[in-house]
Amino acid sequence: MHAPSPAEYAKIMRPYHDQGVSLAAKIGNRGPLRWAADGQLHPDILAAYWAHGYYIFEDVIGADEIAALRLDAADIIERAPVSPEATVDAKGRPAHGLDYGKPAYRLAKPLADPWGGTDLLGGRHPTKMVEPTPAEGAAEYAVFLIYGMCQSMPAGLRLYGHPHLLKIAEGINGPDFTPYNDAIFVKQPGLGGSVSWHQDGITHWDSPHWDAGIHGFNFQVQLYQTTPANGLWVLPGSHKQGRIDIKALVADNGGSDRLPGAIPLVCAPGDVTIVNRQMLHGSFANYSEDLRVSITFGFHRRTSVLGARPGLSMAGIIDVYDDAVIFDRSAVVQVAIDARRQHFQMEKPYRYQPFLGREDEFRFTRETQETVIKDYFMKDLAI
Repeated sequence: MHAPSPAEYAKIMRPYHDQGVSLAAKIGNRGPLRWAADGQLHPDILAAYWAHGYYIFEDVIGADEIAALRLDAADIIERAPVSPEATVDAKGRPAHGLDYGKPAYRLAKPLADPWGGTDLLGGRHPTKMVEPTPAEGAAEYAVFLIYGMCQSMPAGLRLYGHPHLLKIAEGINGPDFTPYNDAIFVKQPGLGGSVSWHQDGITHWDSPHWDAGIHGFNFQVQLYQTTPANGLWVLPGSHKQGRIDIKALVADNGGSDRLPGAIPLVCAPGDVTIVNRQMLHGSFANYSEDLRVSITFGFHRRTSVLGARPGLSMAGIIDVYDDAVIFDRSAVVQVAIDARRQHFQMEKPYRYQPFLGREDEFRFTRETQETVIKDYFMKDLAI
């Protein structure tokens, strides 16, 4: 199959973008963060989320905090290794994260689909997206994902303790919710690769207790404008369909990755999306001139995690998620809450149920940086 140039690809994609934007406008599912009289997430927002599997919260993160996040993110993007095997960045300095428990970066060829059609991540990306030909002179590799933001980004750790986001997590998953993991998706202009259509959940599809929320959800905090060209696309309502035969879906679409009925999550800087992890979703190669940096972190219901065997990148690292393992990973949330409290002193901190009465044990200190934050991603609760 002919690999289109970025200009050819833009022309191919334009009608699909227009259709997706039009459908998204009809659905709505976006607006400012609203609370009910009892201080909980507004029931209209909850109903919209459960109906369609996503919601866009507008203007949640303030401009000053976005600026701090951009600075931290730009620093670790710049300090990425120049290739998967390299130990130096583009300036010849030691790359960031060399002392981490696992690689801090995933790099990809420009405009490529590194997971599509492979057995990686449990084979949950069974089809491959179109891979346009990058412009002449493009870098050999581009940053695709960055891990460990709570360890490497002071602003990222504070974001992890954001009281409004944690209150949303409580509204979706209950007050004893648990964290999942975090990652920063980077789509540099003319370089950013695609993420083929997939569903995130792995472990509970055949559970007798399966429902539309059993695999949790992900936040994405947008540091820059997201567009149909660089942003995430979702198939509304697909979180309620169980495990989807993605290969058959693409085949029935004539082999095209432009699935009908999908919509792009178009956002401004500071907007936050919430997407059900069972939702069919993906993104296309970023041929555009617009940078996307999406700080992504997810949460589960505790009942979904307790007693479960790990999946995805955690398979074989931890045997089973028991009370102690869950508490250990959840401590990152409590330390993040305190890191935020120390920085935003006029803001009311979130009170996290699993740590009520134990807050003083999990303050943000040099000690907890070593005992809780260091290599915390080696304890992710992946299901």
